[in-house]
Amino acid sequence: MPASLIQLRPTQEADLPHLYAFQLDAEACRLAAFVPAENADRAAYLAKFQRFLHTPTIHMQSILVDGELAGSIAKFEIEGEAEITYWLDRRYWGRGVATAALRQFLTLEPARPLHGRVACDNFGSRKVLENCGFVPIGTDTGFAPARQTEVEEVIYQLS
Repeated sequence: MPASLIQLRPTQEADLPHLYAFQLDAEACRLAAFVPAENADRAAYLAKFQRFLHTPTIHMQSILVDGELAGSIAKFEIEGEAEITYWLDRRYWGRGVATAALRQFLTLEPARPLHGRVACDNFGSRKVLENCGFVPIGTDTGFAPARQTEVEEVIYQLS
C-alpha cells in the first residue's frame, strides 16, 4: 500500500457532521471510554462543537488522509491544564495516521506541558502518545460513560 498524505487544517463547521458520525462507532467509544453520553444527540454535539470552534483555549484541527476527512485532533484546557484529544474514523486505525497527525499537531500547538489521558486497555492510543514523546506520569480511575463502569486511565505528559 502506498504511503498516505496526512495533513492537518483548522476544523470547519462543515466537518462537524462527519466528525459526529465517526464518534458514534461503538468500538471506538468503548476504547475511548470517557465519551459523554450526550454525544449521541446530534443537535447537542453539533452545538457544542460549534462553540468549541470559537473558544480561544481550544485548538481544533481536522485530520485529512489523501485529502479526505479522517478525524480530528485538539488541545483543550481543564482547570488551566492543557490536554490533547484525538479521534479517527475506524477506517484509518492501525495505519500510523494518529501518530503522524499528533506529530504535526505538536509543531502547531505550543502549550507545554501537554497531557493525555487514555483508558489503560486502549493500547493503540497509548502507543500513539508514547511514539510522540509523552511519558506516563500516573493513573486515575473514573466513571466511563461509554462502558457504564469505573475505568482506570493512564495519564501522560509531554514537557
